[in-house]
Amino acid sequence: MINKLLSKALCVTFLLGTSSTFAQEANTISLEHCYRQAELNYPLSKQRGLIEQTKQYNVDNIAKGVIPQLTVNGQATYQSDVTSISIPQFHTPTVPKDQYNLHGEVSQTLTDFAINKQKQEISSTDADIQQANLEAQLFALKDRVNQLFFGVILLDAQLEQNELSKKDIQTGIANMQANVNNGTAFNSSLNKLKAELLKANQHTIDLKASRKAYTDMLGLFIGQKITESTVFTKPGEPVLTDSISRPEIKAYDLQAKQYQEQLRLTKISNYPQLTAFFQGGMGNPSPVNFLASGLSSYYITGVRLSWSIGGLYTLKKSRLISKNNQDMVWDQKNTFLFNTNLTLQQQNADIDRYRQLIQSDDEIINLRGSVKQTSAVQLQNGVITANDYLTDINAEAQARQDRALHQVQLLMAQYNHKTTTGN
Repeated sequence: MINKLLSKALCVTFLLGTSSTFAQEANTISLEHCYRQAELNYPLSKQRGLIEQTKQYNVDNIAKGVIPQLTVNGQATYQSDVTSISIPQFHTPTVPKDQYNLHGEVSQTLTDFAINKQKQEISSTDADIQQANLEAQLFALKDRVNQLFFGVILLDAQLEQNELSKKDIQTGIANMQANVNNGTAFNSSLNKLKAELLKANQHTIDLKASRKAYTDMLGLFIGQKITESTVFTKPGEPVLTDSISRPEIKAYDLQAKQYQEQLRLTKISNYPQLTAFFQGGMGNPSPVNFLASGLSSYYITGVRLSWSIGGLYTLKKSRLISKNNQDMVWDQKNTFLFNTNLTLQQQNADIDRYRQLIQSDDEIINLRGSVKQTSAVQLQNGVITANDYLTDINAEAQARQDRALHQVQLLMAQYNHKTTTGN
């Protein structure tokens, strides 16, 4: 009986520990997770599937342009006069003034296969351009996610530093309380420390309220509930490169490609067109024999040649227009690269600046910490006042907050750099 109870207790303990581990893992959130969820949750992302479907529909419709085409035509007419032939001693048939014709025709292009293929490529490229522009819009979400995610990271760091300051103040209160009890200090000095502790508690309330505002906005972006207990995983420093790989670059390249494809279509459309056909039907009189009386069947088969040379007159200008359009696209691409490189230079400068500030922050914190420790001993011995002790505590707390701020700013600058390059 005891063994059964012990085994049950162990099972319960294991399950509780496992569920606690799962809860902890589920209650953490990373920057990459926010990137993915923000993109999936953004309404615009649903256009991906719509663009792909439309692309397939258009390509399928264009592909049907080279399959045999069937047309049916009919007409009934009455003429005021008809051609007649009068030969003595010979009976010549008379063409009726009321004429009827119903026929169907099957035609098959022999030269439009290249045109059809080119139209499919243009339609496919157009869909790729829409996808690239959509990716560029979705990619811009990363900047907004960076602002919110690192804003929470910074607030968490400030909350942590504020808790350290509160512990220092509480230590001072304990020492001052002992001095008051021994009659070596006044209650006014103790009250100053207590007031400063209340002020630090108020700062905690403000920081938590700001954190909730950031997490609520981020939760809307990623479509996920974020609570006060959600732990934000601080990302490591990324590997940075100045090579630019943004979706906008792909959109510019595809746009230039589309102008080339359209020019090629214009050239191909100026070639002679050859079509095979078969026509069969009923007519009175027969279209192939006007002298036959009565309703009769007939058929005609052969090939047709058509060549419109009107496009040759504008082909030269079409080439120039295509070249101008491509040049404008390259200018837009170069302008984008120029502005992006300017942004990268500024971000590189910010990264170097934050690294230097962090090195200086470490030295300042060591010095301020040493002064604070000395002040704590002096306060305990009644050498300095509570105001002096609070001044040293606040100085070290400010130094720690500055370092926490600069560390988050460095990390944010690095990820902004990564986002700017698109890598």
